[in-house]
Amino acid sequence: MGDSILKNTTRCHRRNRLGGQSSGLAMLKVIQPNCRVQFAAEDIDFILSVLGRKTGDAGCLVRLLTDEESRDQILDDPALLHALLERCGCLRVSTHFYFYVLVRQVFLRSNIKDRAVADYVAEVLTEFAHAERSQWVLPGQPNPLHYFFELLAALETADERTRFHLRVHIGNHSLFLSGVFPDRIRMRAERKGFPDLSFYESLGRAQYRAASDHRLAQRYELTHILGTLAERLDTTRRALNEISERLFSLGDAPVALPVVPHGSAVQ
Repeated sequence: MGDSILKNTTRCHRRNRLGGQSSGLAMLKVIQPNCRVQFAAEDIDFILSVLGRKTGDAGCLVRLLTDEESRDQILDDPALLHALLERCGCLRVSTHFYFYVLVRQVFLRSNIKDRAVADYVAEVLTEFAHAERSQWVLPGQPNPLHYFFELLAALETADERTRFHLRVHIGNHSLFLSGVFPDRIRMRAERKGFPDLSFYESLGRAQYRAASDHRLAQRYELTHILGTLAERLDTTRRALNEISERLFSLGDAPVALPVVPHGSAVQ
């Protein structure tokens, strides 16, 4: 049922390959705001199950989803968020759809209205939900870099292109950790003297800002997105904290959602 919609992914997938082939580790790959063009057939079925009665015609809804403007309006329907949060059992949706709907709704409540920014951050969550993708491998180096001090040191000797990719990765990683695991960061800061949330915000803000000014940001059409994240990192982080409080509990309560590994190191 969603085949015609899935065909629209070709253009953005082609653009994403400019940043390198996807692999388990981050290595010169540029994350793009691609969630909305990577929805799977089960996502379309989920939308129909939630909103089909509003239109009275499943075929009409599918046709609307093939139009970019109509699709974005449909995805903004709060009923989709409520269904994702309230349905019991295993949700048969893709992580791209899941994270986009959640991020878009909390960003709207935080007055972050740009869909591309929500899409980008949702893609960051999708990528970093795989623990190994938070690691960075420098070209020509066999071992991944795990710690921020290693990443920052690598900036000193990296070539221009690698430096841009590193800055974006550091910004994304800072946002992910401070957005998804704020309580863990606070606990480690209070008990062990590790960096607090302000460190992650400052680090992410600085790297996003430097990356947004780079010529490659224009090539990848990320200047506005990276600039917005630099300017509003605190607001963005707090919006993600709302998602974390609802869904990414570090306690014993199980949650029915795509799993974000709790072993992601905060350094």
